[in-house]
Formats: sequence, structure tokens, C-alpha cells
Amino acid sequence: NQKSESLNPETKLFIRWKSTSLHDCPQLMCFLLFFFQHLVKSGKRSIHYVLLHAPWIVLCYYAEALRIKMPLQALPTQSSHGSTKLMRKLGIWNPLDEEVPDRPRDYYTCQFKGTNASLHHPLTSPSIPQLSEILEKTSFGHERKGLFGIEHLLSEKVFKAAFPPHDGPFQIPPEGLAPEEMNQRQILYHYWAKWSKWMKYQPLHHVRRYFGEKIAFYFAWLGFYTAWLLPASLVGVVVFLVGCFTVSMDIPTQDICDIEQDRWMCPLCSDCPFWKLSSICKITKISRLFDNSGTVFFSVFMSLWAVTFLEYWKRRSARLAHLWDCYDYKDYEEQPRPKFVVMAPMTTRNLVTNLEEPFFPKKSYFQRAFMSASIIIAMVALPCPGCREMHKTQSKFEDSFVLKVFIFQFVNINSFLIYIAFFKGRFSGYPGNYRTFFGIQNENCINGSCFVDLAQEMLIIMVGRQIFISLLEIFIPKLQVWRHRKNLYAKQNKKKEEENSNSLGETNYELLKYEGLFEEYLEMVIQFGFITIFVVACPLAPLFTLLNNWIEIRLDAQKFVCQYRRPVAEKAQNIGIWFQILQVLTHLAVLSNALLIAFTSDFLQRTYYQYTHSYDLHGYINFTLAQAPKAFVLVSNHTCRYQAFREGSGKRSFTFWNLLAIRLAFIIIFEHVIFPVAWLINVLLPDVPESVKVKVKQEYFLAKQALADHEVPQPSPSWKLPSALAVGVGARRGRAALQRPPSFPRGSRPAARSPFPWV
Repeated sequence: NQKSESLNPETKLFIRWKSTSLHDCPQLMCFLLFFFQHLVKSGKRSIHYVLLHAPWIVLCYYAEALRIKMPLQALPTQSSHGSTKLMRKLGIWNPLDEEVPDRPRDYYTCQFKGTNASLHHPLTSPSIPQLSEILEKTSFGHERKGLFGIEHLLSEKVFKAAFPPHDGPFQIPPEGLAPEEMNQRQILYHYWAKWSKWMKYQPLHHVRRYFGEKIAFYFAWLGFYTAWLLPASLVGVVVFLVGCFTVSMDIPTQDICDIEQDRWMCPLCSDCPFWKLSSICKITKISRLFDNSGTVFFSVFMSLWAVTFLEYWKRRSARLAHLWDCYDYKDYEEQPRPKFVVMAPMTTRNLVTNLEEPFFPKKSYFQRAFMSASIIIAMVALPCPGCREMHKTQSKFEDSFVLKVFIFQFVNINSFLIYIAFFKGRFSGYPGNYRTFFGIQNENCINGSCFVDLAQEMLIIMVGRQIFISLLEIFIPKLQVWRHRKNLYAKQNKKKEEENSNSLGETNYELLKYEGLFEEYLEMVIQFGFITIFVVACPLAPLFTLLNNWIEIRLDAQKFVCQYRRPVAEKAQNIGIWFQILQVLTHLAVLSNALLIAFTSDFLQRTYYQYTHSYDLHGYINFTLAQAPKAFVLVSNHTCRYQAFREGSGKRSFTFWNLLAIRLAFIIIFEHVIFPVAWLINVLLPDVPESVKVKVKQEYFLAKQALADHEVPQPSPSWKLPSALAVGVGARRGRAALQRPPSFPRGSRPAARSPFPWV
């Protein structure tokens, strides 16, 4: 009802975009052709579904501009899983391996060049990256005001959604379907996402072809991590069984449970009653299941396990990056972010490519980064800082965002475990002198050690929390899809709903929007922190994690195949900054395990008593109990004991200081043993296998030879666009600018050879 004169220019522009047919938009029409338009009416609403594809000339131009690698020659042998190769040599059947139809072939590749187009293997061009680039960078107003790209139009509700469609339905028809007749989505569902495939290798090459390298690397890491949990689970179960078999023979536990030698214990707080030591018999036995003679061995094992796991993942990641043609993606192929291109105040010449690129001064970047760090410390408005830092590429932008949010989430989720492990019961005082914090008395531990409390909290997290999250992942997406479908067809009869739901646009729009991999990575990396930083308190944590991850792989696979709209296939060289986060967690785990053994576990106390008093631990309980101060006895008219190394006056005893020195020495020795061994593992295991280095050189040589053999002067192909229309960068008034759409003479727009759909 507003008058048009009162609207600002940006609002007028959006209204014009909403009211104008897409066929009248020259910026998009010179790039894209519309395959078909479909209208669906739901009550008073009308939803237009537009299927787009680009002409062959545009796809070739952008394939060269984006430096997309295209196949030159098929490899003589196809890659397979390492264990499969080994078992084939030994003549043993591998129950985990399965033949998946339509396996993508491995090729020697090189960057696409129009002058050498005939050299490339005749495959259908991967059109989604080119179309995504067009939609992300096409401007519809003043670029410096951010009026460009499909994301801005989506945020302003000009469009409801933009996504590539799935290949077809994922269900297999009742009459059955031959494997060679299945579409890619059906193959992924039947050979990957089904629950019956829980013990089969993941078809990662199929995942990469359909969803892109970024999603494929997530599932590759998740599967690799799950496989490595198997030895950790076995060792953890053995350590737990050792505790089960030795708890009945433990002398200190027998002393606590002996009713005849029962002792009155002092109150745990100023208002608490006196209690008998035998009342904590069951808690002590449970504590010995987790805190036993195998604790130190298991902590050392898990520290080295984490280091070795990361080293082998680096090698696995390098192999996959080579197979998937993204080995040097971050260095040579990744394009600048559209917002960086627009907002960069100047350009500079790239020393590698010798081309002008948008540039943001480091001084300005550090100022923005410092501002972001200040906000993170204050834990306010976390998603905003990364937007101001002006990272050049999408990878750097995502890494910055992930790091900030992860720090907040890690502290938030682990704060209670850290409190139990290192603070609870250490500042509670002693009878007659209980300490308070803001008028509230500090918590105490029942048996003098909070190890059993930490184990209990770990069991709640690793069992209860993981089951709850898995149930949410099963039911929440189904409910969201049902609700979205109900809102979409709110006022249509059932027959019309079925007719509309059979069209390509509706079947994809009914699904959920893909929101990225952050939540999936965050859940798994937090879980990795649990089983490394606090694993001493719960040797069964790797086993529960293994069982959870078997379910998690299939749940995530079903979400991507059945419940999400197909995401844009994004390239990635590895799992990004998540690997550096895992490395930091591994180093924190070494320090945490040392502190837990030294201060939370009673391992060092027992060892000290064995070497100074009695090796069989007779009298150990009396050794750990102090007499109540005389002032407290006079006031309460009751003698009692409490667990501490203090004298009758309440001062720290000589034994306490001896044990403190031993604890600190143990931490130093533990770190100086683990870190050098970890460094040695890092040296002995190169990040990139020698076989991958050789293959990279071979491919470079073959590509160079193939191009040299066909390098003859020839005119530019008819589809070559003007060189001034460089993607991503254009000199304009001293600033970086988005590319301008190529112009075609009226009536001479080239016809597409084959459809490359984009909804």
C-alpha cells in the first residue's frame, strides 16, 4: 500500500525483479537458456519452477575460466581399498568389499583449454560448477552495495530456492531394477544409505561424483575415523575387563567395605551429617572398574593412537585428493569469493599466474581479525565477525568461521567435564574451615576423588547423549519434510497434490535445504575430544563411539540421499581447518591425560604408598585419612576422619608436598615421553605417500606431452568469449569488479548441445 515514491531505490529494484519475467533479464539471459517453466497454484500462492541450462559455449568458457580439470586418458588400473588389495593378494575373500555398479573411472586430467578441447575424453561436462559461478556473480544493481549474486536475491525473498535437481527418485520400483539401469541417486541409496550396508565400504567415488569433493571428504574422514576406533575399542574393553577382574582382590576396596573396621567420617559440608566409610563401598567398587592398574597404559595408548590416526589420515587425504583432482586446488584453482572481489580496495599481480587479482591489505585484515577476536572473547554475535574479515577464498572464510564457533562450542560443552576433572573437591577446605565461593560452599567429592563422578558423566555423554542425538537425527528431518510438504500443498486436494509432486521441481523443492557440513563435523570433532581428552575416566568410550558412528554414517547418508535437496558440488582439498583442530585436541589430550592421572586418579598415591609403606597396600586407607582438627572435635563433640593429607591443625602435611612433587614430575615425564614419540611418528610417516608423489609427476608429464603433441596454430573456436570478460576480476577504476555477462548478437544465441539442469 506504500506509494512508489516513498520506496528507496533498492526496494524498487527488488519489486521490479519480482514483477518482471526472467526472460526480460539480460544479465541472465545471455548466460542461460530456460529449459521449461512450470506453475503450481496453492490457494492464493503461485510457485514458479524454472529449470535452467547453459549453452555449450558458456559451459566451455567457464570451464576454462574456472580452471576445471577434464579427463585426458583413462588409467590402466582402477583404485581400490587398501585392505581389499592385500586380501586379494592373499587369496582371502573380503566381506566388507562390494561391487558397486557404474563406478567412476580414474583418468589422467589437466585443466580445460578451448584450443585443446579435442584432447579431452568425451564425457558430459560437469555443468553445475559453471552455473553456480554464473548465479553467484551476476550483478543486478550496484556491486559495491552488494547487489549481486543469487544468495542476495534469496535473502530478499526474490527467489525461494536455487538448487541442482536430483537425478531422479531414490526408491527402487517394486518390479525391481537391474544395477546398470539405476540412476546415480538409486545407486547411492541401494549400495550406501541402506541400513543393511552398515558393514560395507562406502562408495566414496560415487559420493564424490554426485555430491562433490567437499561432502565426499567428510564421509571419507568419518569412515576412516570409525575404522580406527576398532583397535581403540578393543584395548579399552580389555582395560575395563582388567578392572572387573581385579576389583574383588583390591585391598583398599576391601578395607572400605569391611564393616568391622568401619570408621566415622566427617561431614562433607557445614550442614551435612557424619557418615560411615562403608557406605561408599559400591561407589568405590565402581570407581575401581575405571581407575585401575591399566589406566596409565590406556592413556599412553590413546595419546599415541590419536597422533598415529592423524598421520595416517594425512596420507589417506593426499591419496584421495590426487584421485579426485584436487591435490593443488587451494593453491591454483580456488576462486576468490564474490564479496571479496567487490569489496577489495585494490588489485595486485599474482606472482604465480601473472594475472591481476583483487587484494586486501594485511593491515586492514589484521584490524578486522582483531575486532573479531575481541567479539569471540566476549562470546557475542559469533557469526558476524567472519563477514568483516574479508577472506579471499571461501575456504579461508569457512575456516575462520569454524574456528570461532568451535572454540565457543567446545568450551560450552566441555566446561562441566573440566570442572569435575580438575576443580571439583580441590577447594572445599576441611572440617571446621569449609571454603565458600560467593557465599556458596564449594562442592566436595564423596570418596576424596572425583574420578567416579567423571566416569559417570562420560557414560551419560557417550551413551545417553549420543542415543538422544541419533533419535533426533532420525525423526527431526522426517518431521521437517512432512511439515514442508504439508505447507506446500496446504489447500490442494490429494489428486492434484500427487500430480504436482510427480514433477521435477516439486519433488526437489519438497526436500530440506542443505545447510552445510558444520554441524556434522562439529558433532564428530567434539566426540573425538571426549575420547581423547577424558578417555582415562572411561575406557569404554571408544566402543560406544564406534557403535554410534556406524549408525551416524548411515543416518548422514540417508539425509543427503533422501531428505536434502541436492547441494552444489563444491571442491575441497581436504577437511579444512578441522584437521588443525584435531591436532590441537590431540595435544590437549596428552596434557589432560597427564593431569587426570596425576591429580584425579589415585594411581600415584597408591604407587607412592607401595614404595614407602607396604607393597600389598595394607593400611592404605588409613594412610589417606586425616584426623579432624581438635577445634572441630570440641565443637561437634565427635571424632571423625576425612580424606586429605593434613596434620591435626589442618595444615598440609609433608606427605602432601612429597606427592605434589611426584605429580608434577609425572606430568613432565609423561609429556616428554609422548611428544618425542609423536614427533618420531610424524617424521617416519611422510604426509604424502611416495606413490602419490610419483603419480603426480607422471600425470604432469603425460598431460604436458599430450598438449605438446597437439600444439599447432589454429584459430580460436567459435564459442570463445572475449578475453576481457575474465571471471572474477576486472580492472575498473582501480578496483576489482565482478565479471560482466558476455553479449551475443540478437538472434545468434548458440543452441545447447545437451541440457545441464539447474533449478
